[in-house]
Amino acid sequence: MKGSLIIVGFFVLGITCGLMGWLPPLGHDLSFLTLCGLLFAVGMTVGNNTTLLKSFRHLDPRLMLLPLMTITGTLAATAVASLALPGRSLTECLAVGSGFGYYSLSSILITQYQGPELGTVALLANIIREVITLLGAPLLVRYFGPLAPISAGGATTMDTTLPIITRTSGEDFVILSLFHGFLVDFSVPLLVTFFCSL
Repeated sequence: MKGSLIIVGFFVLGITCGLMGWLPPLGHDLSFLTLCGLLFAVGMTVGNNTTLLKSFRHLDPRLMLLPLMTITGTLAATAVASLALPGRSLTECLAVGSGFGYYSLSSILITQYQGPELGTVALLANIIREVITLLGAPLLVRYFGPLAPISAGGATTMDTTLPIITRTSGEDFVILSLFHGFLVDFSVPLLVTFFCSL
């Protein structure tokens, strides 16, 4: 939760600095280079952890479908929500939904393809998804079962929401949470780019 508040704080600080003219225009090149650095860091983390990759082999094959169900459910709900947003097209809504909580990556990609307004919407939507998971995990487990916070967390289940998932769903779901986050995380650049290019 503290990490999410820090990120929101930096976002608000960035908006304030931009509105007040305290920073020169940075352009898309800096955002793209920052994004490449983030992806490189994630790749290094996964590549250096061979134990994690080996532990994925011991998952129940049925549970391995959870990332696919998360992606399908999120996109279906986003498509339904787009009906209530007359100012936005279905593909724009699907691009925002395809962030799956990965606000740093999805908002930069959407800003590059669709402009800063939709990029900001994506950033806020994905931060809200993470905060709902962090705050609502106990209720999600109580009413929907131990897989619910994992699915709600989307791409964040391998990092920021992992501690609350471990605490509420149990340690038996740590490997599944990491596997889920890894696959959903990997789908973000593919799906966001796909929907933005339609």
